[in-house]
Amino acid sequence: MIYARFFVHFWYYQHMKPRKGKLHPVTQITNDMVRIFTDMGFSVAMGPEMETEWNNFDALNVPADHPARDMQDTFWIKTDGKPITDEQGHSLRPVMRTHTSPVQIRYMKEFIQSGKSLEDETIAIIAPGKVFRNEATDSTHESQFYQIEGLVVGKDITMGNLKGSLLEFFKRFIGSDVEIRLRPSFFPFVEPGLEVDVQVKGKWIEMLGAGLVHPSVLENAGIDSTQYSGFAFGMGIDRLVVLKTGISDVRYLYQGDLRINQF
Repeated sequence: MIYARFFVHFWYYQHMKPRKGKLHPVTQITNDMVRIFTDMGFSVAMGPEMETEWNNFDALNVPADHPARDMQDTFWIKTDGKPITDEQGHSLRPVMRTHTSPVQIRYMKEFIQSGKSLEDETIAIIAPGKVFRNEATDSTHESQFYQIEGLVVGKDITMGNLKGSLLEFFKRFIGSDVEIRLRPSFFPFVEPGLEVDVQVKGKWIEMLGAGLVHPSVLENAGIDSTQYSGFAFGMGIDRLVVLKTGISDVRYLYQGDLRINQF
């Protein structure tokens, strides 16, 4: 009996190829995007998932009465109810970040405070990470998902720089024959704001929001908006996973089904 078991085990390891695991599709797509953007000259910046009200809303020019601040849209962290502020009076009320845009504020402030100058160096970063929304889930929405933020700030940054950067990214990500189009839109932290569509197999798909960084956002980070300008964009990584894999429901990505890892 012992010899039989030994033979079976020996035969199995000699003849059966071990099944290799795969990275989750969200991780695969994130890695692909990071590789493309870093090849284009961007660096990677990270920030905490639990943010302050200042970094998540106020510094990004989001009005105090904006619907995104409501309890039904945002996961606020419970406190004792007393206002929490820093020395400048900025609200430190904790919140699970609703977008990756707070990384913009953190990075620009650290850049200026470190003594660096935009006369000598242009900020060019991406910030991939998880974000949280207190909303109902369906085939295209989840209460937690992944985004990637992009920010470029320097001298004479224009809308042409934004369009050229996004077009180059999508050419490398989807294919050289890809086309993009820009449509006017509104986001508090950019002016003008844009929706960016990408044509895939003859069909236009809304892919991301973008625009030129609002002067107030630059000023809140300690950057002179009369001397410097920039562009920013943010896109959902989950949406790109669906585009690449053909998965019909984003909820499948977070249900622990190992079949998702076949891609």
